[in-house]
Amino acid sequence: MASSKGYLDFVLEQLSGLEEITYRAMMGEYIIYYRGKIIGGIYDDRFLVKPTKSAVSLMPTVTYELPYEGAKEMLLVDHVDRKEFLTKLFVAMYEELPASKKKK
Repeated sequence: MASSKGYLDFVLEQLSGLEEITYRAMMGEYIIYYRGKIIGGIYDDRFLVKPTKSAVSLMPTVTYELPYEGAKEMLLVDHVDRKEFLTKLFVAMYEELPASKKKK
């Protein structure tokens, strides 16, 4: 099942306090970038982020879910409606994320 543009718009609005939030559509889903690094994505209208140490510490009762078959587990963000929480989460995760690979 593909994710809806409406859910993407809602998540982007919740992230509006952060600069340099971008996204890329990919096979009916959306990859979310923060300052050029992949932080997570929207899969089947679920907001999932990479399982960094800081993300796990900010969401101690987090659920691990697969974005799609064959993928690595990611963390389900339950509090998508809390702008302050999302801002804190993204800022905390940023340093732990690898730099994006440059295209040749």
